[in-house]
Parts: sequence; C-alpha cells; structure tokens
Amino acid sequence: MDDLAERMRADLEEIGRTFMPFGKYGPQHFPPHGVPIYDIPAEYLGWFANKAGFPKGRFGVLLQMVHQMKADGSDTAFDVFRKRYGRTDLKPAKRKSWKFEE
Repeated sequence: MDDLAERMRADLEEIGRTFMPFGKYGPQHFPPHGVPIYDIPAEYLGWFANKAGFPKGRFGVLLQMVHQMKADGSDTAFDVFRKRYGRTDLKPAKRKSWKFEE
C-alpha cells in the first residue's frame, strides 16, 4: 500500500510541475511556460479524450490523469498547487448581478 501511495504522490507532484507545451494553452498564448496542466479546462482535456487522442508518452499519461480527476470531481486535489503558485484565471469572471433600467 505504501508503494501505491508513494507513486500517487509522485504523479501528483509531477502534474504540479508540468506546463502545457503547445496549443491554445501553451507558451505562445500564456508566456513564458504555458498553463499548468492542472488548470487546463476539462472541456479542452475532453477534446483530447474524445477526438484527437492524448499525446504519446509520459505527458499524455499526465493529461489523462488530470482529465480523469476533473471528470470524477477531484479537481480540488490541485488546490495545493493553486495556493502555492497563484491561480491562473483562464475564463473571465461571470457576472453575478445585473441592474436593469426601467
């Protein structure tokens, strides 16, 4: 059991250190490193899962893990990284109140 916990801890730490190297959330649009993969929206990861396929190698495995955690509702596991490094806001804040003229 300790071996499994250690592997899970190592995977989570690696996810926390990995940034998107290409595409819409890569360094070209979010300099200098791109977006941390734990902050990539679930819809974008779902596109990989359903249409394009995940990249080959370890990076693809990490993206699959993040996608699965977000799909399962375990996104709060990444809050440790968000607090440590500051949250990356990818979507504008939604307006919560409106004032209508009469």
